[in-house]
Amino acid sequence: MVKLRLKRMGKKGHPFYRIVAADSRSPRDGRFIEEIGTYDPMKADNKVKLNTEAAIRWIKNGAQPTDTVRSILSKEGVLKTLHEEKAGK
Repeated sequence: MVKLRLKRMGKKGHPFYRIVAADSRSPRDGRFIEEIGTYDPMKADNKVKLNTEAAIRWIKNGAQPTDTVRSILSKEGVLKTLHEEKAGK
């Protein structure tokens, strides 16, 4: 199963994350299929850069976001867009 999750980057004490689509069996910082965005919790503004088309495509294909990634997608409006697409059909 494919999961949308965070891959930790950056040095100790200064985390930086990439939002990736990865096989659920691969390690947290290991192999991934596609990078769909970044998340920098150390910034005061503009913390998330996200390829919304890729995120929507992965979710439509059955990828399950982790709790943190689900929260990020919700704040960016991706889940709302996906819901509106489903309701419009």
